[in-house]
Amino acid sequence: MRERKTINPLHSTDALHSSTNLSQGKEKLRLKQEVGLISGVSLIAGTMIGSGIFMSPEWVLHHMGNPASSLLVWAACGLLATFGALSYAELGTIIKESGGEYIYILRIFGSFPAFLFAYTSVILVRPAGLAAVCLSFAEYAIAPFYAGCSSPQVAIKCTAAACILILTVINCLNVRLATSVMNIFTAAKLLALFVIVVGGLVLLAKGQTQSFQNGFQGTTAGIGTVGVAFYQGLWSYDGWNNLNYVTEELKKPEVTLPRALMIAIPLVTCLYLLVNVSYLAAMTPSELLSSGAVAVTWGDKVLGRWAWLISLSVALSTFGSSNGTFFSGGRVCYIAAREGHMPDILSMAHVRCLTPSPALLFTSAMSLVMIVSGNFTSIVNFFRYVCPGFLFASPVPLGFTWFISIFLHCLFEPGLLLSNHYWGEEQGSFSQTFCPWLTCDASRPPLLCCLHLQCL
Repeated sequence: MRERKTINPLHSTDALHSSTNLSQGKEKLRLKQEVGLISGVSLIAGTMIGSGIFMSPEWVLHHMGNPASSLLVWAACGLLATFGALSYAELGTIIKESGGEYIYILRIFGSFPAFLFAYTSVILVRPAGLAAVCLSFAEYAIAPFYAGCSSPQVAIKCTAAACILILTVINCLNVRLATSVMNIFTAAKLLALFVIVVGGLVLLAKGQTQSFQNGFQGTTAGIGTVGVAFYQGLWSYDGWNNLNYVTEELKKPEVTLPRALMIAIPLVTCLYLLVNVSYLAAMTPSELLSSGAVAVTWGDKVLGRWAWLISLSVALSTFGSSNGTFFSGGRVCYIAAREGHMPDILSMAHVRCLTPSPALLFTSAMSLVMIVSGNFTSIVNFFRYVCPGFLFASPVPLGFTWFISIFLHCLFEPGLLLSNHYWGEEQGSFSQTFCPWLTCDASRPPLLCCLHLQCL
């Protein structure tokens, strides 16, 4: 049986670093602490600013019914993200381990809830999110080559797959290279949003304020529609928690983590509000609702023949967001394997590049499977269905995830699942009560053991 670590997060900070014993335990291999404040801000803001702000405004306006209330929803979503970030900042400064929600669930609630979360996140949620963002990038990247017609699905999928492979190479080579790419693309997308904001301010200065007259007229009062509007807005804020996945790679995490969160999230919130004001200054609410891509319509009305810059900006934005998602998603797989919840090989790091290459390759492979087997719409619907936030609302995905997790754990580490060390002394028989067909001997090879399952 593989021995798992039990570390009190309030003690021994040195023990929290990922390490592999070399030369009979005298030499340790660790991931470098190369993520500073600027890179941390870039990771958060770069992941948050994806395709959402370029596509979601029309849906928030559609569900709220008028411009003023839609702006309030955008501000409230930013406030909710800030509250969440404050909670995560405290968790990250107490539990200075990478892994985000996984490591917090493990240290606070125990192994089994963390194990369920790990397999759900690593196999389903993270690859689905990465695949959706890369498909969104592919649609905007190849759109200029198919002007006047829809892009073929084969071209979109090939471009998305190429995007994932490029991100895999970048993140496997060097952490500093990956953070440099993040910094560059975050600067590019901030520049694009700044152009939209300035264009809107110029239009407001010229007196184009008709969209804000009687701004609250026709506000939707239904709780359900307001909730859907919040969901659309919060989709654009997704990624505010990504820095907690790489806590061990932060320089002075107790300082860098809270500062990066409190710089990035208010910055993104202000930009989102100003960009929405710019959209409403250039278009009437009816024009905005009828637009398939709000940012592209804004570019056509304001930039004229330079409107192609908006499509380029959206492509750059989604590529940068996918890089941030991939960078943090691979760490969840790496940490889960290090804690004994996934195969040992995924907890290994490259001895020269000092990157969790096996975990990154596994995340890449799962994302490629998602791209091959679905399109953007089906993957987004799948993501919404299996996302942990929805597990408590529907017993079907929870039961499905539970079953898959139990099976995979038996496949890789049957002895760990059956042991009292995993469940606690008083809960040692729970797994046999819940799954009486798990009769594996921990001394036998896991795969061979699972091929000889017997019903009692």
